[in-house]
Amino acid sequence: MKRSDIVRSMQVKFKRMRAADAAAILDTVADHMIESVARGDRIEIRGFGTFQPRARATKIGYNPCTGMPMHLPASTTILFKPSRELTKKMNG
Repeated sequence: MKRSDIVRSMQVKFKRMRAADAAAILDTVADHMIESVARGDRIEIRGFGTFQPRARATKIGYNPCTGMPMHLPASTTILFKPSRELTKKMNG
């Protein structure tokens, strides 16, 4: 599903909503979620799942072409854990 599909489904659900308004709402929600995760906050959307930042420690990796060890710096990534309802719906 693409951004335009979400905007279109919002317009179908709310008949009087313009595409520009739906896009602005979607962008606002996405911006707030990005800012929250960047600050280190956990986001929980009931019935969908949770997003939370995870720290990765430094480690030694290996270059797949040469086999030489290389230093991989510490980084932060996002962990998504789906809710039970979403998992049940996906599995039939």
